[in-house]
Amino acid sequence: MTTAWRSTTWLLLGASLILALSLGTRHGFGLFLPPMSAEFGWGREVFAFAIALQNLIWGLAQPVTGALADRFGARKAILVGGVLYVLGLLCMGMADSPLSLSLSAGLLIGIGLSGTSFSVILGVVGRAVPVEKRSMAMGIAAAAGSFGQFAMLPGTLGLIGWLGWSAALLALGLLVALILPLAAMIRETPPPASTGPQQTLGEALREAAGHSGFWLLALGFFVCGFQVVFVAVHLPAYLVDNHLPALTGTTVLALVGLFNIFGTYIAGWLGGRMAKPRLLSALYLLRGVVITLFLVAPLTQWSAYLFGIAMGLLWLSTVPLTNGTVATLFGVRNLSMLGGIVFLFHQLGSFLGGWLGGYLYDTTGSYDLVWQISIGLSLMAAALNWPVREVPVARLQDVPA
Repeated sequence: MTTAWRSTTWLLLGASLILALSLGTRHGFGLFLPPMSAEFGWGREVFAFAIALQNLIWGLAQPVTGALADRFGARKAILVGGVLYVLGLLCMGMADSPLSLSLSAGLLIGIGLSGTSFSVILGVVGRAVPVEKRSMAMGIAAAAGSFGQFAMLPGTLGLIGWLGWSAALLALGLLVALILPLAAMIRETPPPASTGPQQTLGEALREAAGHSGFWLLALGFFVCGFQVVFVAVHLPAYLVDNHLPALTGTTVLALVGLFNIFGTYIAGWLGGRMAKPRLLSALYLLRGVVITLFLVAPLTQWSAYLFGIAMGLLWLSTVPLTNGTVATLFGVRNLSMLGGIVFLFHQLGSFLGGWLGGYLYDTTGSYDLVWQISIGLSLMAAALNWPVREVPVARLQDVPA
């Protein structure tokens, strides 16, 4: 029992460090929008499109990467993803045109993220822990990604100020390369022996496709992606537009990362004790309230900081709850793939939130319409998650998930 506990702890530590590096770096990309756009004379849509493309490629690649991780091992997926992530950062540091930016920040980093982020990592964690501890373990790993955001955002801003944006990206590439040795800590737990035939990939896909709860979770996750990428990419520029210091935006995103550590952990803890879909509905409603209050209150540094704290508590709290619900419904054997499909919808929302923010700003000179869309989407996501029931499919009624 002690050996199993140590093995699980080692795996959880490795998973947490990989997520901290992968997501911590990714959350700082919005800081490169102003210097790159200014140097090359781009409108905000150019950079916004590249980051939106990154999220779209990440989402499109995720089900395939997840399926490969389920079948051939997560460690291989992490290694390949880590290499592509590093190459993407190095090429992004040398980008000098919209095309080269889209190929590096969009294509390479997008595929790299699919092997080093939630679906693959949480799939491993979900298989390694008992069902009653699954939501909590996923919450801990997801919270580590938030710590990476909190710790790396100020560092990224410091690198840009010290080295310039190009060399800062090269330095981040060296840091992300640490993912490669950390992959050795991912020792997977083999799935429990089954007395019946193993479910094929096609059977898993058909089973999920015929379940209404699967699609409701996926559509709700679309909203999460729209909101978090819009805020992460465009909030620093929005605050500068409203005459607040550039450091304010970085501080707000760092506060999002700091308080998301607590929010994600609490969500994972509550997910083991309450209905996860109902918690998701509450989280999306609260996001709508927080955004509304942020817009109607006078905008100051302190109101921006309060917004960062409140959004942080709600930021990635959806991740352990969504993935935990998928695991409850369908089991863990194909969790990386099924979680990847749900995550694809998250990334479709991410693409729209990142690109639409830049497009509407360049078109209207304001982010007001995108904020309003975000509020409406919160209400939609709350309504979508409410009817989902945490009842395992018939295949799992008499066997452990």
